[in-house]
Amino acid sequence: MKASKLLMATALTAVTAAGASSASAESLTLCWAAWDPANALVELSKDFEAESGIDMEFEFVPWPNFADRMLNELNSGGKLCDLLIGDSQWIGGAAENGNYVKLNDFFDAEGITMDDFIPATVTGYAEWPKGTPNYWALPAYADVVGWTYRRDWFENADLQAEFKGKYGYDLGVPASLDILKDIAEFFQGREIDGKTVYGAAIYTERGSEGITMGVTNALYNYGFEYQNPDKPYDLEGYVNSEGAVAGLEFYKDLYDAGTPPGSSNWYMGDTIDAYKSGQVALQMNFAFIWPGVNADPNVGGDRTGYFANPPGPAGQFAQLGGQGISVVANTDNMDGALAYIKWFAQGDVQDQWTEMGGASAMSSVVNAPGFAGEQPYNQAFLDSMAIVKDFWAEPSYASLLLPMQELVHGYVIAGQGTAQEALDSLVSEWTEVFEDEGLL
Repeated sequence: MKASKLLMATALTAVTAAGASSASAESLTLCWAAWDPANALVELSKDFEAESGIDMEFEFVPWPNFADRMLNELNSGGKLCDLLIGDSQWIGGAAENGNYVKLNDFFDAEGITMDDFIPATVTGYAEWPKGTPNYWALPAYADVVGWTYRRDWFENADLQAEFKGKYGYDLGVPASLDILKDIAEFFQGREIDGKTVYGAAIYTERGSEGITMGVTNALYNYGFEYQNPDKPYDLEGYVNSEGAVAGLEFYKDLYDAGTPPGSSNWYMGDTIDAYKSGQVALQMNFAFIWPGVNADPNVGGDRTGYFANPPGPAGQFAQLGGQGISVVANTDNMDGALAYIKWFAQGDVQDQWTEMGGASAMSSVVNAPGFAGEQPYNQAFLDSMAIVKDFWAEPSYASLLLPMQELVHGYVIAGQGTAQEALDSLVSEWTEVFEDEGLL
């Protein structure tokens, strides 16, 4: 089957799934977030039901509550989920705590190889420890932070002339983060078609993971590293390096100079709303939204363009999103859960998954002839997946995320202290976490 659509059809539709009961021998419950790709998976799974005779039930939780709900389920030894499509950052804790089934022997027996999947998704969604061939999931949904822009505004001759007169270069897809900030400033508070518009909708949310998933797209490209590459958990001078400080200052400057009023606690749905309602010239968001933007009656088609996160002084990287699908260790239907993994790993199923609104991580799907040009966002997706980095996937993931959310939001949004102080404090907080874990 020809792979034509990359991701999903529209953005962030909260889904309530039926049958949230523990699976019997004749049924399986698959748990995931409540969004449109989950709707597509329900439809796709009807083929598995027909082939296997196993009834599929689903428990989908809205994104703001997804992590708390599912991590509590795993940590409490609950029996709700037989299969779980969990965030990439959970893999370490789920492996170490015995929540997921290690899949190596099963993969070997069934001829499933991780060589068939995009390498970054194998590392991000399946491996623990990172960099070792120990697999706890099958890559299920490939995603990454990227950008949309109002192509129709960028191609307006009057705006092009004014921009070039002010900045000395052409208005277009930004070749660097500094240029992206110039563009955001240029559009900030401008009147277009009788409406006041703003520069960029970016991630600023504090309560879950939002501002971390946003700020890393600047931090990485200015030189931030999670640790000394030659000495694990050695943070000083890497998390709070001169480049990392400059990256955090950049993100604050972008927020202060080029974002809409009232955008101090925005995540995926908020930036989608801002962009689709014509408020902003630029939108940061995970790539899963791109098909919905392309189909939108107000901003879709030729009115929008797509691009990978631009480079900074230290390189070009983007925050990895997406998830792998795992077998929950205490399932009462191990054979059925493994059968689902085997079925989902088939190339023709992966083709169909992408056709129906999923985002396959299988190389044969995304590298198929003509794939890059089939949709206006496919090339940007491929460019973005080639430059991904991810947040910590340690068992202590949640304890590492909380101080980053608090400290980055405090500096960027609330103006508390300096970037150096925020990152120095983050080194202190993270060091304490690793000491408590016995890793230092």
